Amino acid sequence: RFPNLIVNGSSGIAVGMATNMAPHNLRETIDGVIAYIDNHDITVEELNEIIKGPDFPTGANIMGMEGIRKAYKTGRGKITLRAVARIEEHKKRERIIITEIPYQVNKSRLIQKIAEYVKDKKIEGISDLRDESDQRKGMRIVIELKRDANANIVLNNLYKYTQLQTTFGIINLALVNGEPKVLGLKELISLYVNHQEEVVVRRTKFDLKKAEDRKHIVEGLLKAIDHIDEIIRIIRNAYSDALEKLMETFDFSEVQAQSILDMRLKRLQGLEREKLQGEFEELISEIKRLKEILEDREVLFKLIKDEMSEIREKFGDERRSAILPAAEEINMEELIEEEDVLITLTNEGYVKRTPMSTYKVQNRGGKGIMGLTTKEDDFVHSLFITSTLNTILFFSNKGTVYSLRAFQIPEGRRQARGQAIVNLLPLKKGESINAVIPMDVRYGKTYLLMATKCGLIKKVKFDLFENIRKNGIRAITLKGDDELINVRNVNQESDCMIVTRQGQAIRFAIKNLRPIGRSGRGVKGITLADGDSVVSMDILEENDYLLVVSENGYGKKTKIEHYKKQNRGGKGVKTYKINKKTGDIVSAKLVLMEDEIIIISGKGDIIRLNVRDVSTKGRDTMGVKLKDVKSEEDRIVAVTKYEEIEE
Repeated sequence: RFPNLIVNGSSGIAVGMATNMAPHNLRETIDGVIAYIDNHDITVEELNEIIKGPDFPTGANIMGMEGIRKAYKTGRGKITLRAVARIEEHKKRERIIITEIPYQVNKSRLIQKIAEYVKDKKIEGISDLRDESDQRKGMRIVIELKRDANANIVLNNLYKYTQLQTTFGIINLALVNGEPKVLGLKELISLYVNHQEEVVVRRTKFDLKKAEDRKHIVEGLLKAIDHIDEIIRIIRNAYSDALEKLMETFDFSEVQAQSILDMRLKRLQGLEREKLQGEFEELISEIKRLKEILEDREVLFKLIKDEMSEIREKFGDERRSAILPAAEEINMEELIEEEDVLITLTNEGYVKRTPMSTYKVQNRGGKGIMGLTTKEDDFVHSLFITSTLNTILFFSNKGTVYSLRAFQIPEGRRQARGQAIVNLLPLKKGESINAVIPMDVRYGKTYLLMATKCGLIKKVKFDLFENIRKNGIRAITLKGDDELINVRNVNQESDCMIVTRQGQAIRFAIKNLRPIGRSGRGVKGITLADGDSVVSMDILEENDYLLVVSENGYGKKTKIEHYKKQNRGGKGVKTYKINKKTGDIVSAKLVLMEDEIIIISGKGDIIRLNVRDVSTKGRDTMGVKLKDVKSEEDRIVAVTKYEEIEE
């Protein structure tokens, strides 16, 4: 008597096909069916004005009409369901209250997943999470926020990463005459009305026959009342032929005579003409009504509408799922306060951002940023100051570039280690970040310079990297086992210095390099001897020395003027006398006399040295011992410049 399939929905999977029909509001659905009965030419759009969209028992908001319109028109569509949440202030902090969750989302698993994301720092700003749901309050999930958290950003991330926002894929697949068919809304209603018409016709025919049969019996009983004494005498005196005698004497039909015989004599004697006459007239009226239903489709459809209207008035209720404008993702820039932050990336791949206000109270000669990591065998590999709204480029050893906005990097205290970069970027197995470049206009650089392990150099316009996909794009084409060693943002006026593992160095002007397209391979920067590879690429900017460190702990610095400019692609000049005692070069840095360096060994030992304490020697010399290396595992693996942030 009501469109159960549309109202309650259905889901299931069979061989090669699936159905997933959304539930709807009873009141709206019945109104829509009645509108179709009144006008079979009604359009899907007009039906959609009556049946607004699916209505889920768990509530939640439906975001946008596009998926609903498509599903109603074609039988397939996707709708976005979003939990109902509000932000309120509590004890001088904000908190998020969830009162409705999307259809078919398990509340316990949802809470567990949020907790995991908070633990993994995929979602930040949450201090506490609890379930306060009960029969009196209904659904109530409370998410307490940290004092400095932006509630809108946290909520947006919850929608983005958890099942507080889900997609419901509508597939209106149903059996029509034994065959599966995907149906739009009007087709569903049409088939329901046709089915209901068949049901009512069958029911009416059954009721009509029943009424006519009863009318025939009542006619016989009315005739029997006029001859009750004679009928009783015949019944008492007859042994086996009472039926025939009644039919013969009073012209009863077999059915009428049998109904009289089936009655007890006491009841037969108590028959009341007035009562039977009333029933007879009612039966005549009922038969007339039933015949009208069968003979006039308008009467038939009015009955269908009346029966559905009765159900609507008795069981209908208001919508539970509100339909809101399409879920446009919150523009994060509008929520982020622009401020200068320090971005740091450690050698072990941990990244964080720290507001520059953190460092304003630090006096010259203070501890410095390099001493602020929490793991003894790790150190800061890259650091720079940029704005929270700027884009940061991350270049991997595989030649791929990824991007993050500065505000997307988790904030950390000075003493915090930060977040593992692999949790923020989709790095592949064996892929690591070798260079980090901010797209910050204050640095005023127009080109990027890239160097590879096999000696290639590539100059490319900075602005070609303005729009980077989340999954990264190719920054340079690499062949074989070649890797990207370093990337620097540069101007045309600077010189480039490349140093190899076997102690060769070459210096050439950047302006002589022709810019190459974003995914191009590059040109030869230095010609390598067999078994040699590039370990460092640096840019000359007011530098005094080239500092070189070998794997066995030896090192030296050499004045820049000892390295004359050459054309790119040459073999370069000797910058270090390699032997068994020194081992190969592991790193080379362009430095000033007042700089400090950090040297790290394979065992994780870190030492910090003043550049002025490192011996100054000519190019083709061995250097002096900077650190004792007692085993192969203790060899030097990395060198970086010590940076200090101070007032």
